[in-house]
Amino acid sequence: MADNYGNKSLYEQSSGAESTHASQKEQEIKGDLVYDDKVIQKIIGVAIEQVDGLLTVDGGFLSNAKEKLVNTEDVTAGIETEVGKKQVAVDMDVVVEYGRDITAVAEKIRTVIRDEVAKMTHLDVIEANIHVVDIKTQKEFEEDSETVQDKVTNAAKTTGDFASKQTDKAKDAVNRGADKAQERMETAQETRVK
Repeated sequence: MADNYGNKSLYEQSSGAESTHASQKEQEIKGDLVYDDKVIQKIIGVAIEQVDGLLTVDGGFLSNAKEKLVNTEDVTAGIETEVGKKQVAVDMDVVVEYGRDITAVAEKIRTVIRDEVAKMTHLDVIEANIHVVDIKTQKEFEEDSETVQDKVTNAAKTTGDFASKQTDKAKDAVNRGADKAQERMETAQETRVK
């Protein structure tokens, strides 16, 4: 019903808005969905963490230095991706545990990558290139990882101890100098008073 001025009632206004809103819901909303390489790399990195026989994804010296010296948890290190609108290609360097069936480990990595990327993004993994750069026993891998970290920790501790000793020496020297200066001032004051 319209009032004397031709305005529609609140009910009529809301009903019209609802029908407009309903027709907008039925229309498809246009737009692109794009994934940054880092997103796909992180999906892959997290997904392959539990693959038996895979010791690490090795991104070369710089990523190893960052991972082992700074002790980061960057699961994307060593994983390179090319991401399109519908497809993904993956390249990675890996270290496999000695004694494992390397072909089976590689196939497991590919399967996990394909399934996880498809589940989360609906993108098809068309290629997963796995470059085995080393094989190590679990013990060798742990020793190598600990050795680098231990060297950094020990160097930091040694540097800290050295700096602490130097600071103590400097404090002692300043205190000795202050004591001598104080003695001189007291001696000088005594001679003035006479």
